[in-house]
Amino acid sequence: MGFEFGAVLVFAIVAVGFAFGGITLSRLIAPKIPSAEKSTIYECGERPIGAAWFNFNPRFYLVALVFVIFEVDIALTFPVVAVYRRWTEASPALAWVAFVELLLFISILVVGLAWTWGHGDLEWVKGLSAGKTAAANQPAAPAKGRAA
Repeated sequence: MGFEFGAVLVFAIVAVGFAFGGITLSRLIAPKIPSAEKSTIYECGERPIGAAWFNFNPRFYLVALVFVIFEVDIALTFPVVAVYRRWTEASPALAWVAFVELLLFISILVVGLAWTWGHGDLEWVKGLSAGKTAAANQPAAPAKGRAA
């Protein structure tokens, strides 16, 4: 028992030593030539354009969450579907339990999709199109400086 723990302990010490050794070695031999250009913030190697704080459409976040939810749905559903035939051959009762659980799982996701769709959160230009129709329905303001 002590030998297995000793192997794990040696492995942990080597791993931590490797990490700290790399950091220490880079601090010792890396060149230190600071400049204003090196101190600027960058994103993916590109120079920043404009301010970092700006408003973005939260629908991008919502659509990304819906995508992740359905990706998880596929990731969790595929293994069940892959072994479902073996379950039906082995035990019909087990197959029904798996089938009901799968239907419940998918129905919860469908209800979530219906709720999201019903609130209009899957429409990309929801706010933009509403603003255009509201502006189109308003009467034009009279021009200044002209006699009516």
